[in-house]
Formats: sequence, C-alpha cells, structure tokens
Amino acid sequence: MNQGTGAAIWVDADACPGVIKEILFRAAEREKISVTLVANQWLRTPPSRYIHAVQVPGGFDVADGEIVRRVAAGDMVVTQDIPLAALVLEKGALALNPRGELYTRETITQRLSMRNFMEELRGTGVDTGGPAAFNQRDRQSFANALDSWLAKRPR
Repeated sequence: MNQGTGAAIWVDADACPGVIKEILFRAAEREKISVTLVANQWLRTPPSRYIHAVQVPGGFDVADGEIVRRVAAGDMVVTQDIPLAALVLEKGALALNPRGELYTRETITQRLSMRNFMEELRGTGVDTGGPAAFNQRDRQSFANALDSWLAKRPR
C-alpha cells in the first residue's frame, strides 16, 4: 500500500474525529502518501489511489492488531489508543494522537501508567470525567504535527 513514498500513514479509524480524517485525506493527495484507515466498520473514503480503508472483524483490539501487523519502521500511526501507540513505537513507527500529541519512547511509559491508574479509579467507581471536547486548537496542533512529519519523512 505504500505508494513508493518511503512512508505510510495508518489510522485507528473507529474513534478518529472526522475533521482529522479530512486533514489526512487532503495530505494524502497533496503529498502522494498512502493513508489507510483501519476500523471494524465500513468507512466511506474519497476516491483516491492514496486513500484506503481496511475493515476488520469486530472484537477487542482487532483493528489495533491489524495496524501493528502492517506498520513498518518510519510509518506514522494516528491513534488515541496508548497501548497501540506503545506497540507501534516498538516497531520503529511514530504515533500521533488526533490532538497533535506525538507519543515518544520517552513519554509512553508514563502515559501507560497514567492510563492504567485512571482505569483502576474508574473500576472502583470514581468518576474521572472524559476527555475535553475536541476543538479548533486540537485540530491545528494535529495539522502542524502532521505537516512537520511530512516535511521530514524520507521520499
């Protein structure tokens, strides 16, 4: 699926905001880079030789497993899923969340610990609230991080 650009973008698409998908679709055409959405539901994508969708069976972490299986060193994965981000970092890929935060080897352990702690709190009945609403600043941060990666990627 990598159209000879030296890198590809994989999207954990089930929970990815629509505005982020639109940014990725425009980048795919502009930069001629493969963007593949992976989800356990059918996804509508614009007609393009650079944009693909892979539907996987339903089930816990099936889409994550498919992304990990296909991702290569130097690729980028767009995900909010911290355990998935940790797995793709191990394969030498980059992980970027839809709010523009780049997960790194230096920060992923702390993020996993915090995620597990919050999960434990929720398990005891503590209301930890949800993430803040997705806003224009998040969208701009994502676009900036994506553009920075695209400018540095091998061609």
